[in-house]
Amino acid sequence: MELKITKLLGYGGNVYVIIVYDVGEKRVNKVCQFLRRYLNWIQNSVFEGELTISEIEKIKLELRKIINLEEDSIIFYLFRSEKAMKKFVMGVSKADMGQII
Repeated sequence: MELKITKLLGYGGNVYVIIVYDVGEKRVNKVCQFLRRYLNWIQNSVFEGELTISEIEKIKLELRKIINLEEDSIIFYLFRSEKAMKKFVMGVSKADMGQII
């Protein structure tokens, strides 16, 4: 059974989210185009950004309509804020973070 995000995090504020996915070839573009509406594309199959709890719940609901739960995998990493995580890139950064508004 899936826990509500507010219960999982212990509060209901905005959340910094990283979403990674491994989906069937036929669904990759649909998932990618859908997530671009909400988050910043970082590299192949990886998106990140700040969302409200209701936006996360909406994304989960819509992704269930796109993916095949028997074959595909989507992982949500949730942080209280971007400052709560440390990130570094080895090699080429695919997304130019300076271009993101």
